[in-house]
Amino acid sequence: MLAGLAAVLLFVTSCSKDDDKVPIKEGIQRSELILTEVSGESVEAHGDHFHGLDDGVEGESLIIKFDENGKATSGGHLHLEADAVYKIALKAWDHAGKEVQNDFIASKSVADSYKAFLVGGNFTLNTATDDESGSIFQPRETKYADGTDVSGALETTGVLSYFTVGHSNEGPTKEVRYVIRKLNVGEKGKITRSDWQTETKFAGQNVLELTFEIHAEEGHHH
Repeated sequence: MLAGLAAVLLFVTSCSKDDDKVPIKEGIQRSELILTEVSGESVEAHGDHFHGLDDGVEGESLIIKFDENGKATSGGHLHLEADAVYKIALKAWDHAGKEVQNDFIASKSVADSYKAFLVGGNFTLNTATDDESGSIFQPRETKYADGTDVSGALETTGVLSYFTVGHSNEGPTKEVRYVIRKLNVGEKGKITRSDWQTETKFAGQNVLELTFEIHAEEGHHH
């Protein structure tokens, strides 16, 4: 019994020495964007958003891995089908190895400070075409991490989003950045579904920037 007690005491004293440790670096150590093709009869582009996503079937996934500077370490040159719809999920880890992407959407009050953008690439937006051939980036969480419902397009953040390149954007490789911007109070409610290319219109600072390349090609299913 005594031996057991001594072991416990030893354990307690060794725990209290944590003060000597170097503090863990803040911020995100590495991250991933996971693109999963979503298809189905009902899945289609419609102006600045998609229809039928909830009835879509998920296909294979592409994973881009990024280092702490947001530089792609693998998978950073994507070959995407121009007319395909992709779910884009962010995963991020802090320097202690903990998954932290949901910290951006912990609750409505937290998420009110964050929005994802996809910038660069000079995309023709779908809303600027008359034949649904442009690009859409639609942030689309339905719940905050605390389980409460996300109410409407202006409240979404974009830790989970849906994207299509569109035929109008086929051609040369585009260099793009997936950005999470920490916004000043009151800014998030001004961001419409057509603003995903212009994060600098909204006062704040980028807290995550992931750089990669997209090369859109004619679909190979058809």
